[in-house]
Amino acid sequence: MSTTTTTTPTTISTSYTERKQQPTATLNPHPRAQPSLATGGYTFPGIPQIPDPYKKRQWQLEHMAGAFRVFARKGFTEGTSGHISVRDPVDPSTFWINPLGKHFGMLKASDMVHVNENGQVIGGKIAVNAAGFMIHGAIHRARPDINAACHTHSPAGKAWSTFGRPLDIINQDTCNFWGAQAVYNSFGGVVLGAEEGERIADATGRVMVLQNHGLLTTGGTVDEAAYLFTLMERSCEVQIMVESTGLPKIVIGDREAEFTAGVNGDPEMLYTEFQPDFEYEIWRSGGELCTGE
Repeated sequence: MSTTTTTTPTTISTSYTERKQQPTATLNPHPRAQPSLATGGYTFPGIPQIPDPYKKRQWQLEHMAGAFRVFARKGFTEGTSGHISVRDPVDPSTFWINPLGKHFGMLKASDMVHVNENGQVIGGKIAVNAAGFMIHGAIHRARPDINAACHTHSPAGKAWSTFGRPLDIINQDTCNFWGAQAVYNSFGGVVLGAEEGERIADATGRVMVLQNHGLLTTGGTVDEAAYLFTLMERSCEVQIMVESTGLPKIVIGDREAEFTAGVNGDPEMLYTEFQPDFEYEIWRSGGELCTGE
């Protein structure tokens, strides 16, 4: 195992409640990045404001389908495991999730399944993953601030989860995880019990390592949660590469990491970061993922 060098180690809590109570470092004021501000005098659109909840629902489902296609292309599939959920804007006590047993790369907006808080399908006539419902249902019930959550059994995420520890902040990209990581250390097997799902929901951070299981990310939009997942998976891969050298590594200090997270980790920025992958999937599918019948 490589040696870690840092002057200001980051403390990571395993509980969302505990983490909220911890003081954060004081920094000089810094500009927060805005996707609407681009060079050359042109604006760049951020998260669209859609007042009609039914139109917003369709928009969310299209982006959800795009996220699954991105995950398929990046190799995050493993049999029937893995799920993305999005809170319904028409009835926020319900959410949408992927159907059981359909490959991520084939999913369209019309394939998504609408479920209530009791796990009953209320839109779409197909079964959903029971473990997926237990995890995502508990998160959506306990955390009204979370609109979307992603969890798959991706290779590097599974590998890193065996350490039961957060990622080190060792490069600019991982600064997005500063102060936002949680670790769920109580692996209890396949999540088929309500209590296990509730414990995961209580520990959930913006990004999360499920020990001996994989990764879980959340966001205000499915785009934010999906980008954080792709970034976290790649960061696990990079850290495993770094650890394999046995050489000392330098961890970015809290002050610099918090500053960078404030600039690059804004929900609007994270949404924007996902758009190239999303638009590429629309192009690859000829628009099928959005229309989908």
